[in-house]
Amino acid sequence: MVLSTALLLGGIASAQKVDFEEYNLDNGMHVILHNDPSAPVVVTSVMYHVGSKDETPDRTGFAHFFEHLLFEGTENIKRGEWMKIVTSNGGVNNANTTDDRTYYYEVFPSNNLELGLWMESERLMHPVINKIGVSTQNEVVKEEKRTSFDNRPYGNILTVVKENMFKNHPYRWSTIGSMKDLDAATLEEFQAFNKKFYTPNNSVLVVAGDIDKKQAKEWIQKYFGSIPKGQELKKQTYLEEPITQTIKATYQDPNIQIPMLVASYRTPSMKTKDARVLDLISSYLSDGKSSKLYKKIVDEKKMALQIGAVGFSQEDYGMYIIYGLPMGTSTTADLLKEIDEEIVKIQTDLISEKDYQKLQNTFDNQFVNANASVEGIAENLAKFYLLYGDVNLINNEIDLYHSITREEIRAVAKKYLNPNQRLILDYVPSKDQAQN
Repeated sequence: MVLSTALLLGGIASAQKVDFEEYNLDNGMHVILHNDPSAPVVVTSVMYHVGSKDETPDRTGFAHFFEHLLFEGTENIKRGEWMKIVTSNGGVNNANTTDDRTYYYEVFPSNNLELGLWMESERLMHPVINKIGVSTQNEVVKEEKRTSFDNRPYGNILTVVKENMFKNHPYRWSTIGSMKDLDAATLEEFQAFNKKFYTPNNSVLVVAGDIDKKQAKEWIQKYFGSIPKGQELKKQTYLEEPITQTIKATYQDPNIQIPMLVASYRTPSMKTKDARVLDLISSYLSDGKSSKLYKKIVDEKKMALQIGAVGFSQEDYGMYIIYGLPMGTSTTADLLKEIDEEIVKIQTDLISEKDYQKLQNTFDNQFVNANASVEGIAENLAKFYLLYGDVNLINNEIDLYHSITREEIRAVAKKYLNPNQRLILDYVPSKDQAQN
């Protein structure tokens, strides 16, 4: 069944509105509550405004390291007991880190809300940061780097792209950082990082699910209200000079046999309208098997095994990264030529009304799906507050996408997607691998 846009938008307007309440504790911690009684579960989550961009060039990887380290235990949760407490009470938990923030969450049956709040307050107020925990997690992170980056085919693409796209901004290093830096760090440096960034006034607490708001507020005050306020942080601003000529780089990967073309364009902050226009452009050109690039280069011309793109949206800058694996006699240069032809088309002509409508429907579906679970809602509430400064975007960001015109799509493509404004990375097999 095909839904008309009017019906779909009507569904979004009525069914997808996320109601929330927000307030501040005296110590500066922002709190957001969302009541959803449709299922007997509750999410307790804390997002900290600290990521890899808050590190120094000789101590990279700290933010990601803390994502692991702060599961080690607290003054009241013995080492190794965190996961046991969660699972024995019917819950699941996890954490993740980006360049801009670190996010921790638990999902419990709703009768364990107090437990979830207590555990997150323990992580914030009473973390145990000692030599045994640092040593243990150091080995865990090293294994993650080996598995997910160093020994994985094409695993270092993003690392190489970032170090070539950014010269001044801390985005130039990877979130997982350098093992050399982590090895060199002292216990006191880890403790100082925790004291500086893991504070109530540098975070947002989200409680979402089947909750009694009055009771939730009492518990939040009980467990978080007495945590001392941290020092006021002044986020440093890093500016990058515009890219005015093609950056060329080569990286040899011992884990691959087929070279990969990587073309990366620097894009503006995810908070800007231009970034959202580029989201539409990325979807149009390279999102899935119905995209222009895939249909042309993979399906019709059979020049590539794969064509795709990653929109890497971040708080200060972003990247639009197109990649392709050539097939048969085709080369990475051949793929680039085909890609450039499609970009010129979108820079020159308005996309068709049919393609424009398809984009709108795609983003309507993404909007619905993003808020389809209580876990997704909790993370979006935290993200829109902490990184965008506007929680209401959880309900109205789709309106910003609807406001984008075909003319704006053409203009933004002309502004950002030019050959002299990009990195061309030849991601190739290592010479030893090529000879085997």
